[in-house]
Amino acid sequence: MRLPRDFFKPLAIGAPPPLRELPLRLERMIHFVPPHIEKVRAKVPELVAQVDVVLGNLEDAVPAGAKAAARAGFIAMASACEFGETGLWTRINALNSPWVLDDISEIVAAVGQKLDVIMLPKVEGVWDIHYLDQLLAQLEAKHDIAKPILIHAILETAQGVNNVADIATASPRMHGISLGPADLAASRAMKTTRVGGGHPQYKVLADVTAGAAVGTPRAAYQQDLWHYTIAKMVDACAAAGIKAFYGPFGDFADSTACEAQFRNAFLMGCVGAWTLHPAQVPIAKRVFSPDPADVAFAKKIIAAMPDGGGAVMIDGKMQDDATWKQAKMLVDLARLVVTKDPAMAAAYGL
Repeated sequence: MRLPRDFFKPLAIGAPPPLRELPLRLERMIHFVPPHIEKVRAKVPELVAQVDVVLGNLEDAVPAGAKAAARAGFIAMASACEFGETGLWTRINALNSPWVLDDISEIVAAVGQKLDVIMLPKVEGVWDIHYLDQLLAQLEAKHDIAKPILIHAILETAQGVNNVADIATASPRMHGISLGPADLAASRAMKTTRVGGGHPQYKVLADVTAGAAVGTPRAAYQQDLWHYTIAKMVDACAAAGIKAFYGPFGDFADSTACEAQFRNAFLMGCVGAWTLHPAQVPIAKRVFSPDPADVAFAKKIIAAMPDGGGAVMIDGKMQDDATWKQAKMLVDLARLVVTKDPAMAAAYGL
C-alpha cells in the first residue's frame, strides 16, 4: 500500500512533483483528430481557436497499418502548432496492444513539454493507472519534462465500471474519466449497436387505462441506457475532485439527439463531451456553457448572499448556502467560458 504521505511524491528521481490541484481549464469538448490523415491534420492550426481540447486519436478508427503514421502525425501536429489555452491531448492505444509502448515513449520524448493529457482506453482497475503513472514519471525524468502529464481514463468495460471509484483516486495524475458507451455495451453484452444515445426499445409504458381492451396502444417513454453509469462515474469523479465527461455520440446526422444526450450529461455533472465531427462542436459549446438566464439568477443569489451565509428570498424562492454554492459554480463557469469565447461576456453580463 502506498502511504498517504507519499501520494504526492514523484515516482521517479527527477520527475516533476504531481499536481495537488487540477489546472483551471475550459474543456467543454474534447475534439478528436485522426492524425494519420494529412488533410485533417493541416486544419489543426485553424481548429485550435474553435475548440477547448484537440486530441490526436491513435486508437480506435486508426487501422493497424496506420498506427505508426498516426503516432508520427500527432508528433508533427503537436510540434508545428501553438495551442495556447487550448488543451493538447492524445488517446493512446490500449495497454494490451503492441503499439502502446511506442505511443507513450515516442510522444513523451518528442512533445512531452506540450502534452497536457494522455487518454487511456479500456481502463479496468487501478493497476492500469499505476503502470502508466510510473512509466510517465520515468519518461518525464529522462526527458526533463517540466510539468506532469495527466491521465484521463475511459470507462468502457464492466470491470472498469465496477472499479470506477478506485480508478478515480488511483493517482494524483488523474484528470478525469469519460464514458465509452460502444465498448462498454459490448463488454456488458448489451443489445445495441449504437455509439451513445438511447434506444427506442429501452422504454417504460404508461399504465393501462381502466376498462381498456387488451392490446390497446399505450404511451411509451424512451429511457436513457447510460443514466446509471454516468451517475456512478460522476459520483466517483466528484468525490475524487476530478472531471467527468460524456464520450462519443456516433450519429453525426442527428444533431437533436446529440444535443439531448449532451445536455443530460451536463445536467448530471459532466463538464464536457467528445466531438467526433465538426458539426458537434457548436452543440458542445452551447450545452456545456451555462445558460445566460441561469447565470443572471445565480448572480442575484451571490449579490444577496456575498458570503454564502444565511437564507434569503429571491423571486419568491428560498436561497441558502447550498444554492449559493450552485450559483457560484455557474458564475465561475461563465467566467471561464468568457476567456475562450469573449462574445459571451455580454450575454453573461461579465
